[in-house]
Amino acid sequence: MAISTRFLVAVVGAALVVTLLATLLLREEGAAGGSAKKVWHAKEFTLAMVKPDAVRGGHTGAIIDRTETEGFEIVALKKTRLTLAQAKVFYAEHKDRPFFTALTEFMSSGPVVVMLLSKDDAVASWRALIGATNPTRAAEQTMRRLYGLDGTQNAVHGSDAVASAIVEGSFFFPELLSSLV
Repeated sequence: MAISTRFLVAVVGAALVVTLLATLLLREEGAAGGSAKKVWHAKEFTLAMVKPDAVRGGHTGAIIDRTETEGFEIVALKKTRLTLAQAKVFYAEHKDRPFFTALTEFMSSGPVVVMLLSKDDAVASWRALIGATNPTRAAEQTMRRLYGLDGTQNAVHGSDAVASAIVEGSFFFPELLSSLV
């Protein structure tokens, strides 16, 4: 019996949640020169991605700056380029949708910048900041309204739920598992 890539991503995602909880929830805090103590923080996390159109357009810096200004902690960040095969795995939930081919070709057309973000209510907060999928329908001053071109080339991606953030985070940051375990 063959194991699907989506299944492997889900398994890795489940393992990632354990290590991310240790990283995001248990932090050392202390005064300068004083002894550090362990403090629990209950913050949610989400995956954010600057898409190829926004990278090509030179908007990465502005998006990262706005992300931090809005109170998100960038837990992990990297610039990478998806292969077509990787884009198909990442967007597998849309494989039967008419836009799947155009989406995966676009997402593999250039570099992306991927971030794992932490904040109270991170998923909903990020989705509010990025706006509606179609930039023309997005609220003023949202990332997609400011930097998006159309429904596919819409500048940024955001996880739609905490469970999605776990799977998507493990897709882009599997090294967190080995470095934190």
